[in-house]
Amino acid sequence: MAQLYFLHALGASAREWDEVITGLGDLGDCVALDLPGFGDSADAVLDVAGLVDWFAQQVSARQPQSWAVIGHSMGGKIATLAAARARDGDPDFAGLAAVVLLAASPPAPEPMKEKRRAEMIGWFADGRIGTDEAAMFVDANTARRLPEPLRAQAIADVERSGRRAWTGWLERDSREDWQAAAGTLSVPALIVAGGEDGDLGEDAQRRLNLPHYRDARVEVVAGAAHLLPYERPSAVAALIRDHVTPAFARALPAPFVALLASDRVSRRTRAVLTERHAAPPPGKVLSPQQRAVLAALVETVLPGAADPVDLAARIDAMLTGGIGDGWRSAELPADAEGWTSGLDTLDRLARGFADAAPADRERCLRSIADGTGDTKGGDLDPRQMRLWFAEARAEIARQWMALPATMARIGYDGFAVGGDGPHKQGYRLTPADTIEDWQRLEARA
Repeated sequence: MAQLYFLHALGASAREWDEVITGLGDLGDCVALDLPGFGDSADAVLDVAGLVDWFAQQVSARQPQSWAVIGHSMGGKIATLAAARARDGDPDFAGLAAVVLLAASPPAPEPMKEKRRAEMIGWFADGRIGTDEAAMFVDANTARRLPEPLRAQAIADVERSGRRAWTGWLERDSREDWQAAAGTLSVPALIVAGGEDGDLGEDAQRRLNLPHYRDARVEVVAGAAHLLPYERPSAVAALIRDHVTPAFARALPAPFVALLASDRVSRRTRAVLTERHAAPPPGKVLSPQQRAVLAALVETVLPGAADPVDLAARIDAMLTGGIGDGWRSAELPADAEGWTSGLDTLDRLARGFADAAPADRERCLRSIADGTGDTKGGDLDPRQMRLWFAEARAEIARQWMALPATMARIGYDGFAVGGDGPHKQGYRLTPADTIEDWQRLEARA
């Protein structure tokens, strides 16, 4: 079963997620954690790197194969940096499928007025915060007063906060700048802001968190400020469900992720395969019509084997990045021009290839393959189209075979022959039809 990890805000605990988790039903195994120094955990002073290391220990101890992280406020900074570690091949975070940020602290220094920061630090001058100050903190971070006994629970959690953890976050951790380490992340992200939040509202989320995610959207919850899980738990649960359900649906099989996270795979290889599994960056070479024609071509060349729209987007991203397979026919233009010309000519030849019936697409492609297609008026002549079609088939197959999902589907494990250590495991048994224990992926579920 997929797992969801919940990281709470400053002054809260795992209990802030109770109503949200109830609203998620059977979506997955929900793991709400008390961050060090909060809730039932012992007081501790950890920098941001230490908090991410702590989270890595929590995840690796449970060994999830498909999981999502939901980070609120302080927990959001940890969630983003965990996603960065997953991108960079950290085996502890292998299998991360989605990120949800709620009023999240960004990788950049968190925006906060220094007068308010000093006041909040001063609340712990005597070693612990008073009930009046804890109530002030809760009420200041909600759009309207929470109902009892929820408000009392939120106040009690603030009072349980450890002095070192509270002041450590305000004095140091929230000010740490991790923008370079976060970089750009391809994991799908949902960024949620309270409509009446101040420092970490919609504007801050769009400026400070959204630029770090390539595949993300921002949602604003009306009638809420900063304590979203307390204020609008049903709305938060619905947003989480809508975001992680498709992410879990396209997650890699658990045995494959287990192998990917093993010491047989190097960190660099793990990072490359993780990136390949993510949605490609936006392509800028092909027009919408050309992408539609390409998707139809993929569907015809690989019927039922791949997501045509996804593979078309990957080829467009490849053309945009200028990274091909290293060669092309001398009779064809450079890759970008060759693909646009080939797709336009194919569309003209079929009088609308994307909308054509499967049998008509087949006849059109066979005429191109045998050089009999009438390409008059097209950008490429019959011989060029024959060469382009051969290259197009090869590129479609190359893109498809390079996907981790395809490797899992056909049982390919050639990437798992050497980890980061000096000794590379390789294969011990080499006769045909001989399977080693580690290759029995089904047994790793």
